[in-house]
Amino acid sequence: MKHLLILTLLLSSAAFAQQKHVWLLPESTAPRLERVLFESKAAGTQVSCYVFTHESYDTNKEQRFPVLYWLHGSGGSSPGAAAQVAQRYSEAMRAGKIPPMIMVFPNGLPMGMWCDWKDGSVKLETMIIEELIPHIDQRFRTLAKRDGRIIEGFSMGGYGAARLGFKYPHLFAAVSLLGAGPLQPDFNEAPRAGPRGRDQVLGTVYGGDMAYYRAQSPWLIVEQNAEKLRSGLLIRQIIGDRDETLGFNREFKQHLDALKIPHTYRQLPNIPHNPNLVLNALGEDNWSFYSEALKATTSK
Repeated sequence: MKHLLILTLLLSSAAFAQQKHVWLLPESTAPRLERVLFESKAAGTQVSCYVFTHESYDTNKEQRFPVLYWLHGSGGSSPGAAAQVAQRYSEAMRAGKIPPMIMVFPNGLPMGMWCDWKDGSVKLETMIIEELIPHIDQRFRTLAKRDGRIIEGFSMGGYGAARLGFKYPHLFAAVSLLGAGPLQPDFNEAPRAGPRGRDQVLGTVYGGDMAYYRAQSPWLIVEQNAEKLRSGLLIRQIIGDRDETLGFNREFKQHLDALKIPHTYRQLPNIPHNPNLVLNALGEDNWSFYSEALKATTSK
């Protein structure tokens, strides 16, 4: 029966899987947001991301800049969505609310889950950690060290920021989870995707194997790395109280508490699962997180 279930999941998600390998994103026409291409051994092809640079990147040729890796949610990346986020943050940079940063918007595929797939057909984690970050550090004038990197994401991107940030804490100064999911230890429920969507993701990404899902989950990663995460890493978790993933976010916060991992948790009133509404609700309070995360680089 178990093998039949796995086979059903894999077959039902065949069309879903065929649409995932879209590594080249459309060109960007937004100001200061460029599409960057590089050859990826992990993907076996050329891959792309969007990169935003602040005006001072051009005017101060000697300056090196911290990098914010911003991971998108399900549905994939687009120049319009990346430009919208970049504009919000660039205005804060111009106003002096946050330090000038390079913003990188990786391509996590529409439902890539920011991890290496069990069947080996997609290696997102490998591509980002072993190829994308080194490529950005080589091509741009970055602060190529832990103190100069932040990883953040919304929804599926929050899941990705959690699993990558908590798995590789030596690479990032801060981890930001916005409306993140799935954060639950088991993938029996998916409040937003529903049973059919959950089955597709479980079958395609995790090979229909719940044990593989658990091995990739932030829930298990924080247990494995708890000692490393108890100091030196700035962590925040933001969730709207009308977000369908609220319950699982609360449970993950309690899990961090039980492991004595310091973090900031904030529940936003009357906010659903929407990145713009989350950032709007945070308002001016949002910017102190980045300044605190980068204080080691800006105080010198």
